[in-house]
Amino acid sequence: MNHIPTLPAHAAGEAPRTARGMGAALRHDSALKHATGEARFLDDAPEPPGLLHAALALSPVAHGRILALDPAPALALPGVVAVLLPRDIPGRNDIAAAGANEVMLAEGIVEYAGQPLAVVVGETRDAALAGAAALAPEIAPLPPVLSIEEAIAREAWILPPQSITRGDVGEALANAPYRLAGEFRAGGQEHFYLEGQIALATPGEDGDIAVQSSTQHPTEVQHVVARVLGLDYNRVTVATRRMGGGFGGKESNASWVAAAAALAARRTGRPVKLRLSRKADMAATGKRHPFLYRWTAGCDASGRILALDAIMAADAGHSLDMTGGVIFRAITHALGPCDVPALSLRALACKTNTVSNTAFRGFGGPQGALLIEDVVHRVADALGVPPDVVRERNFAGGGNGTETPYGQHLEGDLIRRVWAEAKRDSDWDAKRAEITAFNAKHPLLRRGLGSMVLAFGISFGQMHMNQAGALVHVYTDGSIRLNHGGTEMGQGLFIKIAQVVADVFGVDPDRIAITATTTAEVPNTSPTAASTGSDLNGWAAHAAASAIRTRMAEVAAAEWGVAPGDIAFADGMVRAGGNRAMTFGELAKLSYMRRVSLSATGFYKTPDIHWDRATMRGQPFFYFSYGAAVAEVAVDTLTGEHRCLGAWLVQDCGRSLNPAVDRGQVEGAFVQGLGWLTCEDLWWDAEGRLRTLGPSTYKIPGSRDVPPVFSTRLLEGAPARSETIFRSKAVGEPPLLLATAVWNALKDAIGTDRLDAPATPERVLMALRGRR
Repeated sequence: MNHIPTLPAHAAGEAPRTARGMGAALRHDSALKHATGEARFLDDAPEPPGLLHAALALSPVAHGRILALDPAPALALPGVVAVLLPRDIPGRNDIAAAGANEVMLAEGIVEYAGQPLAVVVGETRDAALAGAAALAPEIAPLPPVLSIEEAIAREAWILPPQSITRGDVGEALANAPYRLAGEFRAGGQEHFYLEGQIALATPGEDGDIAVQSSTQHPTEVQHVVARVLGLDYNRVTVATRRMGGGFGGKESNASWVAAAAALAARRTGRPVKLRLSRKADMAATGKRHPFLYRWTAGCDASGRILALDAIMAADAGHSLDMTGGVIFRAITHALGPCDVPALSLRALACKTNTVSNTAFRGFGGPQGALLIEDVVHRVADALGVPPDVVRERNFAGGGNGTETPYGQHLEGDLIRRVWAEAKRDSDWDAKRAEITAFNAKHPLLRRGLGSMVLAFGISFGQMHMNQAGALVHVYTDGSIRLNHGGTEMGQGLFIKIAQVVADVFGVDPDRIAITATTTAEVPNTSPTAASTGSDLNGWAAHAAASAIRTRMAEVAAAEWGVAPGDIAFADGMVRAGGNRAMTFGELAKLSYMRRVSLSATGFYKTPDIHWDRATMRGQPFFYFSYGAAVAEVAVDTLTGEHRCLGAWLVQDCGRSLNPAVDRGQVEGAFVQGLGWLTCEDLWWDAEGRLRTLGPSTYKIPGSRDVPPVFSTRLLEGAPARSETIFRSKAVGEPPLLLATAVWNALKDAIGTDRLDAPATPERVLMALRGRR
C-alpha cells in the first residue's frame, strides 16, 4: 500500500460507531491481569520437559587480552551440562543490530567489564549460576578509555561525526551584542524494566528453533539467532506475548540474550531458558547514552538567540549498537521548539570501554533537547530575564523562522498553545509570587519554578523501518483474531489496535482476540519503538480489516439488492436502511457460505518522509508532537535533598485513540524522565566497573517521588494535521522531555545557571557551593 487508506467518514469528527470504539477511554487489555498476577510473563509460562537453564560468565575487567578460559572448573560441578565458548558458535559470533562485528561472546579482546565470555548450561538455574561463578578467566589488562573527554582527545569515534549547519555561525557570533559559552553533562539511565532480560529457546526438527523472547523487536531476534546459528530466517520463529517493560532496553539487547539461549538449545538438543539476574542485566546490557555538551552562543538584549555553535558528545560505549540513531535524533532535536538563525551543531559518537549504550525512551531526543534549555537559562541569567521569557522569545513562528536547520517546519501556533495552557493550568504568575514570598522567609528551604516546552519528531530515523504489517481473521461466529508486528510492553498498544479494528467492523473490542506477536504470522516487522507503534500498526490493521469489510459489504449488498456503499457496520450490526439488518456474526457466516475470504493482510508505510545523509537535510519526521510543563520544587540547602511539589503537564496527542492509555503514558514518561534528571546516577569506578548494580545502589523514582500535585491533560481540539491513524499522535516518548521542567525548577530554586544531570542531592550541594 503506497498511500494513506481512506478512513470512514466518522473519523473526521463524528461520533464513533460504538460506545467502546475510537476515542473511548478503555482500560489496558491486561490491566486486571497485571493487578491480580494472572498475566503471564515469560518466566511464568509452564516449563517444557527437559528444560535446561543458562547463565553468563562476565568479564571482571574493562579492557584486556584473553589469555585463557578453562571450562573445567565449571564442568566439574554437579548439574553443569555444558560451557559454551566462541568456538562453539556454528554461525557467526556477531550480534550487531546495525553494522557488523559486535561479538556475543568476547573473542581475544575484552571491551568492557560485564562483557559475556561464556554461556554455562545447567540442569537447574542454580547449577548454571554456580558454573558461571567457577570460571576464572586469565585476562591481561589493557588501558581502558573510560571518559568522554579522553575519547574526544583520542578522536576515538564509533561513527564519523554528524553535523548540521545553517548560515555563517562565525560571523553571526562575532556580530552578536552578547556572547557566552557553556559546558555541562547529562548522565545515562538504566532501563530498570520490572521483567529482566529473558528468553526460552526450544529446538525442533531439521534445525528449526522456536524462541520465546521478552523483546521489542521479534524480527531482529529472529535475524540475530539465525546469524549466530548459521540458519535461514525461516528456520527461526520468535514469539512475544507481553513484556514487563522495555523502554528501548529490549530493542537490541534482547536479541543477543535470545541468541545465547538458542545456542545452548542447539548444542544440547534440549530447551534452554536464560534469565539474567538484575545484577548481570545491569552489568551486561546498554543504557541511555551519557552526553557532554560544549557550546558558544550569541544573543541580543531581548534574549533572541542569534547564533549557536555546539558540540554534543555521546558516550557510545564499546560498540555501535543504536548509537547512530541516537545521535541523529539528538542533533535534530537540539533546538527543541526554538528557532536559531545561524548555527553549527556537531554530534560525536565516542568509543569507550564501557557497555554498549543503546536505545532508551526518547532515543536521543531528551539529550538533544537539554542543549537549548541550557542555552536559554544561561542567556536568561546573563541578561537578568526570566528563562521562560527567553524561550518564548525564540519560539519558532510568530516572526521567527519555522524551518528547522534540516529543512522541516514546526507549527508555531501549537507550540504557543501548549505553553499558554500549561501556564494557565499552573497559575504561573500567582505561583511565582507565592514562591518569591516563601523564599524571602525561609533561608534554608528554597522553592523554585521551572518550565519546559517540547517539539518531538515522530518516525524512525532509518527510513526503511517506517513500515508495518498486520493479519486479521474473521470467524463465522463474528469473532475476530488480530495479529500485527507491534509488541506489548505495558504501553497499551494492543488495546489501541484492537479499537482500530473494532471501529472498522463496528463491533465491540471484546469480540477481538489479541494475540502474541510472532514472526510466523507477520514477518519482517519493525521494532516497537520511536513512538510509532500505534501509527504504523494501526494503519496496517486498518488496511487488513477494511479489505475484509469491503468483501463482507459486497455479500450483504448482493443479498439485499443494494449498492455496497449503502451497507453500514455499527453496534455489532450490519444495516442497509429500512428493515434490512443482520448481526455481524450472521454476515460473517453468510460470507463463508458465499465462499468469500474472511482473512486479509494489511501493510502500511509512512508517506512523505525522506532524508539525505550527505547534506543532513530532508523531512525525517511524519509530524511533530508538542507539549509543555510547569514544575515546582523544594530544596533543602543544608543537604541538597529536594522534591517535586507539583507538575502541570499539557501533551499534544492529536485526537487520542484512547485517552486513558495516553494519560497513563504521559504520567509514566514524566516520572521516568524525573528519575533520569534527578536521581538515577550510574557510577563506574576507576577500573571501569559499574558499581550501581541494583536498587540498593541505583535510585529509581518511587511512589513518594511522584509530585503530590500532578495535573496531566491532553491538548483538546487539536487533531493531527498529518494523515495519521484517526488523526491521533504518538505519546510514548515525547512526554519524558517534560520532566526537564523539574531540572529547570531546581536551577531556579538554588539560583544557578549550571546544574549537571542527574541533579542528585550531592550535585545540588556542589552547585550551591559553586554559586557561593
